[in-house]
Amino acid sequence: MKIVVLVKEVPDTWGQRRLDLRTGLADRGASDAVLDEIGERALEVALSFADAHEGTEVVVMSMAPESAATTVRKGLAMGATSAVQIVDEGLLGADLGLTAEVLAAALRRTGFDLVVAGNLSTDGAGGVLPAMVAELLDVPAATSLTEVEITDAGVRGVRSSDGATMRVAAEFPAVISITEALPDARFPNFKGIMAAKKKPFETLSCADLGIDPHSHEHARSIVIGLAEKPPREAGVKIVDDGTAAEQLADFLAQNRLV
Repeated sequence: MKIVVLVKEVPDTWGQRRLDLRTGLADRGASDAVLDEIGERALEVALSFADAHEGTEVVVMSMAPESAATTVRKGLAMGATSAVQIVDEGLLGADLGLTAEVLAAALRRTGFDLVVAGNLSTDGAGGVLPAMVAELLDVPAATSLTEVEITDAGVRGVRSSDGATMRVAAEFPAVISITEALPDARFPNFKGIMAAKKKPFETLSCADLGIDPHSHEHARSIVIGLAEKPPREAGVKIVDDGTAAEQLADFLAQNRLV
């Protein structure tokens, strides 16, 4: 079985986060770059299955700048069999549509039985990429799973909503996304770090995938306006002078909270 895990390099959530006001893109230099935690959890799902099923191939795949190779290699150090990284200057600032198109093309090239991804990244937080990739590949999608069970023929899982808990299943090939309800990822050990240096690492371009990132055949999102978020204003302070309840009611009504 071949399981491909989609991972992403993101700014550290404990660091500074800001946009480049000139380009409209995330300022990647504002904090350390790390492998997204939800991607690590997705990789743990695949590795846990591989630990119990000999012959399972786990591939980590990422669309990222060349500088992200070290971050992607962490997936190899954790235990993945090989890695695929799509690197192309034409993908700078790619929207969700182009990203999904590129990943789907890479998945067709690599081949897969199951694709595992996080439900949303900590930087873009779009939350729709796994479903978009599944649509382009014309395979079933089981998204936002809080429990996952992989079998030889398919995958089952649980999706929680506000009003119900749904049990879903799909035959292979399929795409799933998981939530933070899944277990934490394992830490790479010294043996894994050393072994990662010798594992296959394939770098692809848009040309390799037959994609023109500047093509107008498909709509591309562009930034048409950008402004820095204004600083927070001081809140309203209500002093109880006998009319606090009236002041509070007025405040709630003015802000359409009641």
